[in-house]
This record gives sequence, C-alpha cells and structure tokens, in this order.
Amino acid sequence: QVQLVESGGGLVQAGDSLRLSCAASTRTFGSYNMGWFRQAPGKVREFVAAIMWGAVYADSVKGRFTISRDNAKNTVYLQMNSLKPEDTAVYYCAARVFGGRVGVRPYEYDYWGQGTQVTVSS
Repeated sequence: QVQLVESGGGLVQAGDSLRLSCAASTRTFGSYNMGWFRQAPGKVREFVAAIMWGAVYADSVKGRFTISRDNAKNTVYLQMNSLKPEDTAVYYCAARVFGGRVGVRPYEYDYWGQGTQVTVSS
C-alpha cells in the first residue's frame, strides 16, 4: 500500500505560479510511474502530467507545467506557471507500478492522494 500526500495548492491570480508536491510512503518510489490529474466541479477527472524516466503532458498544460521527481525524497512535483482560470480544480497525485509505459488515464493508477485545491482568479 502506498500513501500519497499532496501539498502546495492555494488561491492565486491569473499569470501566477504554484508548485504542488506529493510525498509517497514507499521505499521503492523509483519503480513507480507518478501522475497528476485534476477535477473541476461537474467535470470528469482529467490527465495533467505523468513521469517515469521521461515526462508526458496534456496539451492544455504543455509549455506551462513541468512535472519532476526526486527519488531520494520520494516526492513528485508539479510546477505550474502562467496559471489560467481554467486551471482551477482539485489536483490529485497518483501512483502505479511502472508497466512499460507511462499511464495517462485515471483507471491505470492504483494509488491516489486526497487532492489539493488550486483556484485561479481572473
């Protein structure tokens, strides 16, 4: 069982930056594909970014968001720049044992954090 704890959400203005963190409780963090998803009110949970050795991004955040990981700290990050009101959502960290490719769909992930709210005002 892997526990994930997100932090770093908040209320910002359009154009600002935020960095989300997700700490994982596992001694084999390096073997996990990590992902970030988000869910806005009334919408389905959508893919944002994922990382194993390389990173994959949703088109809506490409060039603005950067996912990274520190295996020594069992932590994955999501640096969000040039935030827009449409980025407002609860952001979730997710983990899965790497199976040969990076997962981009929620059902591919086995472990989830509790979520952290990001609100971007216009």
